[in-house]
Amino acid sequence: MSARILEDSPNARINKTILDRYLALPLEDNIVQATYVWIDGTGEDLRCKDRTLDFIPSSPKELPVWNYDGSSCYQAEGSNSDTYLYPVAMYKDPFRRGNNILVMCDTYKYDGTPTATNKRKSCLEVVNKCTAEEPWFGIEQEYTFLDFDGHPLGWPKNGFPGPQGPYYCGVGANKVYARDIVDAHYRACLYAGVKVSGTNAEVMPAQWEFQVGPCLGISIGDDLWMARFLLHRISEEFGIVATLDPKPMPGDWNGAGAHTNVSTKAMREDGGIQEIEKAVAKLSKCHERHIRAYDPKQGQDNARRLTGKHETSSINDFSAGVANRGCSIRIPRGVHSDGKGYFEDRRPSSNCDPYSVVEAILRTICLDE
Repeated sequence: MSARILEDSPNARINKTILDRYLALPLEDNIVQATYVWIDGTGEDLRCKDRTLDFIPSSPKELPVWNYDGSSCYQAEGSNSDTYLYPVAMYKDPFRRGNNILVMCDTYKYDGTPTATNKRKSCLEVVNKCTAEEPWFGIEQEYTFLDFDGHPLGWPKNGFPGPQGPYYCGVGANKVYARDIVDAHYRACLYAGVKVSGTNAEVMPAQWEFQVGPCLGISIGDDLWMARFLLHRISEEFGIVATLDPKPMPGDWNGAGAHTNVSTKAMREDGGIQEIEKAVAKLSKCHERHIRAYDPKQGQDNARRLTGKHETSSINDFSAGVANRGCSIRIPRGVHSDGKGYFEDRRPSSNCDPYSVVEAILRTICLDE
């Protein structure tokens, strides 16, 4: 880890203990600091701002609609910049603690229509049509830590680390970097109420993964976006960048995905393998549509990652197999043996919008569109 580079990060140089004396200041029992979080016009980055409430909310429906400058978030013109935040999910705040909250929000334009990057609205409409199927989702979010200069954390500045092999689920200072941030993020997610189910070091050094789920319907998108916010926010305090770029380093290095595990009630019941095979057959007929939905640039980002190498399938071809990480769709060995369970769609990129992924999958396997 380059101490010189990390010292160049303004956030890393701030004495964090000074903040503690102010966070310890007592507030009136009914005062709540609420951080509103939203997806900006890139479809990848998150923004946030805070407001004070004089009551303790029990549901996002009780929270006020707010607005922000959409022209500074690539979502509006300066001459008509007011863009609106509609709270949709609420979490405990692991930074301020107490009754303070984090609020995931939808974004809407001045005329009441969703912004271009508000994928949640249409996703929820599809989810509501599929309630009888009880769809569960689990997403494996891969990401990479970067120094403040944009170079992978811990990598030699004028060269490369040793070949991939010892880093996946590795232990030791010569194999993994920034476990402190990973553990902090894991704990913060659990405290906040994000349904995080695990974490591990990944194949490329400085690359990690956390898993969210299983979640029912729309909640997978809410929880994953909030988990991403917490990852960026905690990394900010360490003066390190967490990138969701699906191929942060060209060459013989693994990319980063958001492998999506999917099941319906019928798939989880005895004989569910037949339902899984039916779903795979439907997915095989809509490959191009899914590729466009699986990264914010309609497949351009994934084209750098889905090469048929480094545990990926080719972006141009659909494939499926049992325990095969080089396929578009993987059916786990245990699922195949049990005759029921779930399947894994390995195509979504690490910077995908989970709302778009969920909507595309449900339209194909449940609504037969």
